[in-house]
Amino acid sequence: MDKVDSFRPARPVSPAPASAPSGGIPDRPEATSARPPAFAGWLSDTNDVTQTFLSAGQIPGLINMAGGLPDPSTWPVEDLAELARAAVANHPGDALAYPPIEGLPALRDMIAARFAAPGLALTRENVLITTGGMQGLDLIGKVLLEEGQVIAAQSPAYLGALDAWKPRRPAYRPMRLEDPDFAAAPALRDAQFAYTVPNFSNPTGRLVDLGQRRDLVDAARATGTWLVEDDPYGTLYYDGSPLPRMLDLSATGSGPYDGRVIYLGTLSKELAPGLRVGWVIAAPEMIRALVTAKQGSDMSTPGLSQRITLDAFAAGLTERILPATLALYRARRDALCAAMSEHLGDLFRWDVPAGGMFVWATALDERLDTDLLLRRGLAHGVCITPSSVFDPEGKNRRAIRINFTLNDAAKLAEGVKRLSAATRATLALAG
Repeated sequence: MDKVDSFRPARPVSPAPASAPSGGIPDRPEATSARPPAFAGWLSDTNDVTQTFLSAGQIPGLINMAGGLPDPSTWPVEDLAELARAAVANHPGDALAYPPIEGLPALRDMIAARFAAPGLALTRENVLITTGGMQGLDLIGKVLLEEGQVIAAQSPAYLGALDAWKPRRPAYRPMRLEDPDFAAAPALRDAQFAYTVPNFSNPTGRLVDLGQRRDLVDAARATGTWLVEDDPYGTLYYDGSPLPRMLDLSATGSGPYDGRVIYLGTLSKELAPGLRVGWVIAAPEMIRALVTAKQGSDMSTPGLSQRITLDAFAAGLTERILPATLALYRARRDALCAAMSEHLGDLFRWDVPAGGMFVWATALDERLDTDLLLRRGLAHGVCITPSSVFDPEGKNRRAIRINFTLNDAAKLAEGVKRLSAATRATLALAG
């Protein structure tokens, strides 16, 4: 797969002036007389690994364990179809007109009520409805980043966040929360914001413990740094009880929320990703800034999706389908980890995640380059995600992310067998 910079046009050349015949009418310009302006420079900073695994779905018989995809069987199709029909029939003003940039007021009220907690008072002024969780990341970059400024990011970091902020070419300060010497305050100091996925991090599946959550919140308060809590997997706990959100921990208990945490949520893992509904909960000043950025992005999130979401929440649909989803994904996690123990135990080390969608495995042999393993795996009919795409510098090439939510137990077992063969073949070529 070609890299982006392989198709960047050269710097534009000024065309020679066209000559005019005696009648004063210019000659017809040549079709190739000038080249268009070059693409923006940040496009040359991308890599071909992402393009490779995104296009891998075209390979017949491939077992795709690379993405972060929910199983379509978890979608309540009939319920959503009826909600969509009722939304258009009963609420055409909400569903079919331009909604407010901030989102439907009733949905913002609903989100505020769902996330309010003792000491955490929320109103619609604390809520912005976004077009999926990714838009929240993009808007945060737009309102907080100038080129070259610092982001303190939990490392390894979510690929989508790195892509969202790439045009601003930030500098990254990695936060390795598992290191015993990690200190939150120095990590956050002078950063534009800190980025975390505390519930079953993408890509590592790691659960940030309560003590570290408190430390990060305290550091945000002490340094004044915004703390982004990206929480797409917060409902996917398979073991243990949910930990308090950093949003909750940052509440002061006096008046509407005005703290330093910017909380991002999404409907993609709770209901269906195609609805493209997410939300930001933050201090009103931050919400107002994000609204200004969203105005120049898409004007508003589709009203039909917002109305379906509002009515789904009101009917308790997400709570009704969650137990079956958790049971399915818990069994698949266990099936994947059992197959890995059987076929990959001498090649990788990993932890069994307590929730989320991913297992992060690090090669025991330092010679293994997982960028090469991606390509070797495709030849063996399996696709995984290499660690380099989660590293802003692209240097970590010794680990892989494996998804367990999309495929059933039999496919996961076969995929691991193929991955074992591909890994051994890659190591054999390493010498």
